[in-house]
Amino acid sequence: MFNSLRFALARRRRGMKKRELATLIGVTERSVSGYESGTQEPELGTLSKIAGALRFPEAFFFGDDPEVPTPDVASFRSLSKMTASLRDSALGAGAIALLLNDWLESRFDLPVADVPDLGSERDSFASNGQFEALSNFPMSQGPEVVAEMLRAHWGLGEHPIKNMILLLESKGIRVYSLAIDAKEVDAFSMWSGGRPFMFLNTFKSAERCRFDAAHELGHLVMHQHGHPQGPDLEREANAFASAFLMPRASILAMAPRSVTLNSLIKFKKIWAVSVAALNYRLHSLGLATDWTYRTLCIQIAQEGYRVNEPAPINHERSVVLEKIFAALRAEGLTKSDVADQLAISPDEINELTFGLMLNVLRGKGEENSGGKTSSPAKLRLVKG
Repeated sequence: MFNSLRFALARRRRGMKKRELATLIGVTERSVSGYESGTQEPELGTLSKIAGALRFPEAFFFGDDPEVPTPDVASFRSLSKMTASLRDSALGAGAIALLLNDWLESRFDLPVADVPDLGSERDSFASNGQFEALSNFPMSQGPEVVAEMLRAHWGLGEHPIKNMILLLESKGIRVYSLAIDAKEVDAFSMWSGGRPFMFLNTFKSAERCRFDAAHELGHLVMHQHGHPQGPDLEREANAFASAFLMPRASILAMAPRSVTLNSLIKFKKIWAVSVAALNYRLHSLGLATDWTYRTLCIQIAQEGYRVNEPAPINHERSVVLEKIFAALRAEGLTKSDVADQLAISPDEINELTFGLMLNVLRGKGEENSGGKTSSPAKLRLVKG
């Protein structure tokens, strides 16, 4: 039976208005509204046009009801600047990722979530002496405290984080990519079925993606209760990200004595952050004067470093998904097999999986599988 919810999801995923889609498939806008409300079903010929226009297999429109994230449960850094179509497209990608994730969870034993609720617990944690390292922080510095608490909880110490995505995945956070070339879409996170999810825009620089990941981690640990939006919560998540990626003790021990643009470029590689993020952190810790900070902000903008990061690092990608696709290939499954089972195009899955779908599920396995669909043994994926 034609699923109106899946039809609405597909349209929003493509960022199309009802009138635009109606024109493409040769029906009235009222008919499109009927398809979405469930009061009307498309004819066979129209269904083929819908599949072509929305780039989803026809079988996709006959699956079970999808879980579609709503703006009130997902954190967006620039929600006020986003158009409705961009927001819907990003949330649509999240819905497709949930379908993919359910399929993966049925086949693989993925890491259990270890993401504590520190937003409501930080007072009790900090006051009971469990985290002695917090004694120098007043509780007014909430995000700084929470960053220290999470590092202590995960046993990270003060060391720089080499691979942010690997760390998140090892703690049970499901990380997917957003292939949306729009500056308004940074990243977003949410909870679904007791599992934390994070979506990162891979069109951003690698340094920006790492900061976005830390920012969303801040939302996951600080804002589990209530709507994770608003300028105050965004500032908290930014402060958390800065403190989590660049711990106070680490910065004080290794920061440059003379804060210049050249020294920022040289030292940013220690923490794998942008020159702008390091400049801000040094100033927030009193290691750079107001004048130095403002001067460097101007220089960074003039050099174009807010867009083109100097001495760029390589993009991180999902280690869990890479291992999963390697395991699927070993079982003889190809990208076409996976796409057919999910009724989602390979390109759609590839955009959510850091390009790993097409890079790993190819070659010998694709030639010899013969459409094999048997489930492989359970696989536990842990931090490597």
